[in-house]
Amino acid sequence: MKIREMMTKETRSVSPDTPVIEVAGLMRLHDIGVVPVVEDGRIVGMLTDRDIVLQVVADGDDPRSTVVRDVMSTGSISVNENQEVDEAVALMEKYQVRRLPVLNADSKLVGIVSLGDIAVDVHAGLSGKVLKEVSEPAAPRL
Repeated sequence: MKIREMMTKETRSVSPDTPVIEVAGLMRLHDIGVVPVVEDGRIVGMLTDRDIVLQVVADGDDPRSTVVRDVMSTGSISVNENQEVDEAVALMEKYQVRRLPVLNADSKLVGIVSLGDIAVDVHAGLSGKVLKEVSEPAAPRL
């Protein structure tokens, strides 16, 4: 199965200069936990609800004055919409991520594929395997 057949389309994205409070509102409005960060038409990072909690709220920073660039995960592992699901699964396992931005042939963001998409559209056993790999504990940040 191709990624384009299962990905979530109409993905919201933000710029690196967007205030974190705006992104939190976008996440709440659309019931999403991750937003790709796009600059000059290219993905430069991802911002998750977890990033906001651990890097803004836990540090006591002001989400109105903190911008996405300061707390986003830089770089991004992505997949092409024409790749096979197995390739996305391999990347999720290797990089321990639950979501991947999906790009078209012009490297433009066209969607996101998540572990949930794989669970619903492919096979529960496969998603369980990926979840186990993705959920391996990471070393604590110091």
